[in-house]
Amino acid sequence: FYGFNRDGAKVSPATVENWWRQGMMGGAKAHYDCITAFSETDFTEDLKAIDVPVLILHGEDDQIVPIADSAELAIKLVKNGKLITYPGFPHGMATTEAETINRDLLAFIEG
Repeated sequence: FYGFNRDGAKVSPATVENWWRQGMMGGAKAHYDCITAFSETDFTEDLKAIDVPVLILHGEDDQIVPIADSAELAIKLVKNGKLITYPGFPHGMATTEAETINRDLLAFIEG
């Protein structure tokens, strides 16, 4: 989720402990059903219907939701979208790369 399995990754024990805490707050069945729901639901028509500016941020090293199967498809469906990709960033990039992500979010909001 955070790319901690990659060579040279800087593992944050606090992030690992927080991830464990979050996981323990839900039930195994709910976690399983969540994965099924987001991996098998087709959001094509929902994305086509969005008519406000959309910012899509995606890590290029996302091992959970591959960029080719998600962001690169989604940006083609929204009417007024902007896609920013980040080389080497993991799925949990909002935690591991918060400074970069927050800067780009604020720039989009202010723009």
